[in-house]
Amino acid sequence: MGIRLDLSSIEDYVANHLRMFIISVAALLLFLSIIAVSVFFIAVHGEEQTMVPNVVGKELTEALLELQIKELYPRLQLRFSQTSHDKGFILEQEPRPGTIVKAGRRIRLVVSQGVVINKVENFIGRNIDEVRMDLQTIYTSAGNLPLLSLREPLMYEFSSENPGIILAQKPEPGTDISGPMILELVVSRGRENTTVNVPQLTGLDIYRALQLISSSGINFHFSSRERSGNERGETVVLQIPPANTTVPINTLVQLTVTNPENLENNEISGIFSHSIPPNPYPLEVRLEALLVSGERIRLFTVDYPGGEFTFPYKLPVGTVLVLSMLNRELHRETIGIR
Repeated sequence: MGIRLDLSSIEDYVANHLRMFIISVAALLLFLSIIAVSVFFIAVHGEEQTMVPNVVGKELTEALLELQIKELYPRLQLRFSQTSHDKGFILEQEPRPGTIVKAGRRIRLVVSQGVVINKVENFIGRNIDEVRMDLQTIYTSAGNLPLLSLREPLMYEFSSENPGIILAQKPEPGTDISGPMILELVVSRGRENTTVNVPQLTGLDIYRALQLISSSGINFHFSSRERSGNERGETVVLQIPPANTTVPINTLVQLTVTNPENLENNEISGIFSHSIPPNPYPLEVRLEALLVSGERIRLFTVDYPGGEFTFPYKLPVGTVLVLSMLNRELHRETIGIR
């Protein structure tokens, strides 16, 4: 008995399965395409957004840190400005503060280069300490050569102006700067024969006495001795000249203080002393303590004319005393350790 093949049925069967296969592949490709497109749009729309901070008026380093926190990047432009005081600060920014942008966006920052220095400024009436700072930071050429440098020593004159005020200058204001120049200044040393009134210091504890010394403008010198009778420790027990005496401004007021009554095991007391070269007028002097713990404490700030600077202290052993004038360190020493 023979088997008769129906070719037309086989062809239909194959055609049906082939059509199903093609449809399945097409559906799979469509599904994968939809997934790919969805992932793409999710990635695009899901990119982190951030708000542009306001950095106008801030120093460049501070502005860069703020942009870094927001995951933004700077594009810097330099521009000369109308004043020397905004050198290194941000003048403009784009986009504006508060704008919502995607992370990674570049922010245009316009940074001040200061003023174009081509003429000698008018320094008359300004404080010499401020002018020194300007000469160090502003009047510098591209090759780091100072366009203006001070002739030392300075010339001082008695005048009605406060001490440290510039009275005259050479070259005169407005002189063209064609290269490095020497600046000669005449500085006020204050009124001649100026007097001060010696305050009542006897009977005060050291800390109150130091406050009065700082505000009264007197010159001073400390010494110490042991307590006697009912005297309290760390107290002024003698002053020469006496209270309410009117004396020339640089008259040395001798002050005797008593030693502390009690000291902790790790404490030491004494009189700090260091010789400071005489100044034409009193300059700010600061004494600080660097404790073993790393803490820094300001002990005393006073305008001082120079000479032997003294200060009574009670501090932990190993403390470092740092003496500075106009933010320039003059001397440091460790107490209680030899």
